[in-house]
Amino acid sequence: MDGLNTSSRRKGGFRACTFIFILGALENMGFIANMASLVLYFYYIMHFDIATSANTLTNFMGSVFMLSLVGAFTADTFLNRFYTCLLFGIMEVMGLALLTTQAYFKDLQPEFCLRSTCVKGGQAVMLYGSLCLYALGSGGVKGAIPALGGDQFDHHQQKKGALARYYNWNLLISTTGSIVGVTAVVWVSMNKGWYKGFFVSTVATLIGFTVLALGKPFYRIQPPGNSTFVRIAQVIAVTFRNRDLSLPKNPDKLFEIHDASRDPSEERLSHSNQFRLLDKAAILREGTEPQPWKVCTVTQVEEVKILIRMIPIIASTILMNTSMAQLQTFSVQQGVTMDAHLGTKTIPTPSIPVIPLVFISVLIPIYEFVAVPFARKITGHPSGITQLQRVGVGLVLSILSMAVAGFIELYRKHEVHKNPPNKISVFWLSFQYGIFGIADMFTVVGLLEFFYKEAPSGMRSVSTSFTWLTLALGYFTSTVFVDIINSVTKRITPSKQGWLHGNDLNSNNLNLFYWFLAILNVINFVFYLFSASWYKYKSDGRESETIAKAEKRPNGEITLVKVENNIQFPRS
Repeated sequence: MDGLNTSSRRKGGFRACTFIFILGALENMGFIANMASLVLYFYYIMHFDIATSANTLTNFMGSVFMLSLVGAFTADTFLNRFYTCLLFGIMEVMGLALLTTQAYFKDLQPEFCLRSTCVKGGQAVMLYGSLCLYALGSGGVKGAIPALGGDQFDHHQQKKGALARYYNWNLLISTTGSIVGVTAVVWVSMNKGWYKGFFVSTVATLIGFTVLALGKPFYRIQPPGNSTFVRIAQVIAVTFRNRDLSLPKNPDKLFEIHDASRDPSEERLSHSNQFRLLDKAAILREGTEPQPWKVCTVTQVEEVKILIRMIPIIASTILMNTSMAQLQTFSVQQGVTMDAHLGTKTIPTPSIPVIPLVFISVLIPIYEFVAVPFARKITGHPSGITQLQRVGVGLVLSILSMAVAGFIELYRKHEVHKNPPNKISVFWLSFQYGIFGIADMFTVVGLLEFFYKEAPSGMRSVSTSFTWLTLALGYFTSTVFVDIINSVTKRITPSKQGWLHGNDLNSNNLNLFYWFLAILNVINFVFYLFSASWYKYKSDGRESETIAKAEKRPNGEITLVKVENNIQFPRS
C-alpha cells in the first residue's frame, strides 16, 4: 500500500503538465495561424465574398468551441480525459491533412465567380468535410485538456494557488506557440503557398499529440464517472415526483450516502439554501429503497445547483467573445487596406494578431510575479483576486477595446478620403488588439479556473468546456449581429445601405458597428456585476459537519440517522 501511495505522489504536478504545455504550444501554433489566415484563404482561394468569408470563419470557430462539449461529455462519461484528447487529436490531424490536400491540388479549388461563394459539388464536400473534422477534433481536445491539466494538482496544491499558476503558464506557453503561428506559419502560407502553411500546422499538431501520449506514465488520470446529463435528469425527475412533499426544516434530514458506501473518488458537497425546490429530490419517501430515479443525494442536488448558478456567468461573457470575433475578421480585412510595412519589410495582414499575443506573453510573467503577490498581501487570496473579479477586469477592458477600435476605423477612413494615395500604418490596429489581448488574458484564465474549481470532480471536463461554450455562442452571435445590423441599418440609413454592406470597407460604417458593440458591452457588464455578486461559491464538504445517512433497521424500516462527516479525500 505504501508503494502504491508513493507511486501516486510521484505522479501529477508541473512535471506532468510539461507534456500538456508542449501540446498546447504546438497545437496552438497551427490553430491560431489558421484562424488568423483562413478568412483570406476563403476570400482569395475559395473565392468567397467578404461577408461570406467572415461568416464562414466565425461559424467554424463557433463550431470548434461548441463541439468542446462533445469532448467534455466523452471524457467525463465514457473515456478518461487523457484518451479523449488522443481520440479527438487524431480527428484534428486528419482534418488538417484534408485541408492541406485541397490547398495543394488546383483541381480541388473553385474558379472565380460573381456569387457569394463559388465552391460546389465535390470541392464543397471536401472543404466543408475537412472543416467539420477539424472542428470536431480541435473542439473535442479543448473540452478535455483543461481538466486533464487541472487533475494534476490535488486539493492542497490548489488551495496554495497551483491551479491558477497552471492556467497562467499554460496560457503563456500556448501564446508563445501562437506567436510562432501568426508570424512564421502565416508567412509560409502567404508567401510559399497555402498548402505549405497547412502542412506545417499538420506536422506540428501531430508531434504535439505524440508528446502528450509519451507523458502517460506521469499523469494523474481521473476515471470517468456517471453521465453528467443523467445525474441532472435524475434530480429534475425526482424533484417533479416529490413536488407534493414538504421540505424538512432541518436540511440534515435530507438523504446523503454514508462515507463507507461512497465512491472514494467522489467529493461530497455541502447543502446550500439556494434553489430549495430542488432539495425535494433528496427527500427519501417512507418505505422506499434509496435507488437512482427514486431519491437523489444532497451532493447530486448541489451539483445541479452549481450548474444553474453558473448560467448567468456564462451568459454575461458571450458578448465579449462576439467582440473578439470582430477582431479576427473585420480587423484583418481593415489591415488589407492599410500600410503593412515595417521599415523595408512587409508584414502579412493575418500576422496582425501577433500584437495582442506579444502583450499577453509579456504581461503574464508580470502578472504572476508582481501583480499576484502584491494583490495577495492586500486581499489574502492565493491568486491575488478571485476568479470572478479577474473575469470582470477582462470585461471592462473589452469595452475599452471596442471603443478604441471605432475611433481607429474612423481615423483610417478619414485618411483614405482625405489623402487617397496614402495609407495609415497597420500598427494603428495594435491599440485595439493590445487592449483586447489583455482582456482575454484575464477572462479566459479566470473562467477556466472558476469552472474547474466550482465543478464537482466528475463534471470538470463539461464545466471547463463552458469557457469554450461562451466563445462558441460569441462567434455564432457575431454572425447573427452582422446580418441583423446590415438588415436594420439598410432600412434606417439615408443611403439605404447597411453599415457592413458589400466588399468595400471604405464605404462602410464599421466604426459605428464597433461603437454599438461597446455600448452593448457596457450593458452586459452591469448584468455581470449582478450575476457575480449573486453567485454563491460552493462548499466542498471537507470540513466536519453533520449530515444524514440512510440506515436499514432489522425490521426492514429505512430511517435517516445523523452522522459526523469524516470523509477522507485521497491525494490523487
